[in-house]
Amino acid sequence: MLNVGLFPHMVVQMVGIGEETDSVETMLGKVVDFYEEEVDNAVDSLASLIEPSIMAILGVLVSGLIVAMYLPIFMLGSVL
Repeated sequence: MLNVGLFPHMVVQMVGIGEETDSVETMLGKVVDFYEEEVDNAVDSLASLIEPSIMAILGVLVSGLIVAMYLPIFMLGSVL
């Protein structure tokens, strides 16, 4: 794993410790838990960044729809 260079140093160390203590499965489980938590945190932060922009886009679309519906009514009122 160390020679390939695809895995983070922490993973290589955890697997090495697991091999020394005959608990590779436990160590890999801890690695999985760590990276699952890291991915969950990244997804949560990304969602909190995207949410305001989605709300702004929806606001612009809804307000544009409202203006498109009421503008002809107001134009008819000025013609009469």
